Amino acid sequence: MTHGVAIIGCGLVARKRAKALAGARLTACADLKRERAEALARTAPGVAVSDNWQAAIRRADVDIVVVATTNDMLAQITRAAIEAGKHVLVEKPAGRSVAEIDAVLDMARRRHRLVRVGFNHRYHPALRKARELVDAGALGDLMFVRGRYGHGGRMGYEKEWRANPAISGGGELIDQGVHLIDLSRWFLGDFSTVTGFAHTYFWQMPVDDNAFLLLRTPRDQTAFLHVSCTEWTNLFSLEIYGPGGKLQIEGLGSSYGREKLAYSRMLPDMRPPETTMWEYPHDDPSWALEFAEFLEDIDLDRTPSAGLADARAALAVVEDVYRQSGYEFPLGVPVGRP
Repeated sequence: MTHGVAIIGCGLVARKRAKALAGARLTACADLKRERAEALARTAPGVAVSDNWQAAIRRADVDIVVVATTNDMLAQITRAAIEAGKHVLVEKPAGRSVAEIDAVLDMARRRHRLVRVGFNHRYHPALRKARELVDAGALGDLMFVRGRYGHGGRMGYEKEWRANPAISGGGELIDQGVHLIDLSRWFLGDFSTVTGFAHTYFWQMPVDDNAFLLLRTPRDQTAFLHVSCTEWTNLFSLEIYGPGGKLQIEGLGSSYGREKLAYSRMLPDMRPPETTMWEYPHDDPSWALEFAEFLEDIDLDRTPSAGLADARAALAVVEDVYRQSGYEFPLGVPVGRP
């Protein structure tokens, strides 16, 4: 069966999704700016165009809805799509708060629909290889991870929707931060202790431009994370440590640099470890791999491996850090500041 897909919100991420439908067929595009929907529809034959997302998700030729809007609309459109009987891939963070995620979870359970959340970083080849090595016991029982993720913004960044707390629900922590939180949890498990600080250092906006996190599992496995939009040079780095060695992932391709994985294997006599390197110079396959797995989820009636529960867990950490930092969540407005 070839599934029909409607994409709601037709910006940059939507264009990536449209190119990576893994055999599904784009049947409808909707955006409040109709010209953006028209531009995306031109990438495939016979695609219906609308500036009315409600009409798009109700179409009989749509089985799956991809929600790629601003954060304030993610949960609302996802709930409506589920109610219309569709399966949904919603981009991270899937909502602005745990409360918004909970409402979607309730609707998905009642209507027996599948929802996958766009944590596509899990599908980058270096991270998939790292997961394979960890699962094979290459590092032993994991001890901690250390992660950094950041960019430098651009002129006028403080005026974009991500800087508007009512739309975004927060700043850099809810944006790139949820990816690092999700990856750390993917390797270490649930976090029972959350310590963190989010702050605005440079950009004149009411949401954070940097966040620093120290997350611990019940067994004291630890994630030490920093996300930033004052990085200036785009950066992605994730290091995973165990008694048997270390995995180091650098880059995500494109402006983040060539994606690489280094495996440093500890030797019995504690001499400098043996290091094996993998490089991934090709185009980012994560979007297509993620969607292909979602199609399998639907065909097998299988709970997605990156779903609403994972988004909820990541947002619970975000909420906790914002509260510790004096921000009201989900609007991201610092307490006591205008």
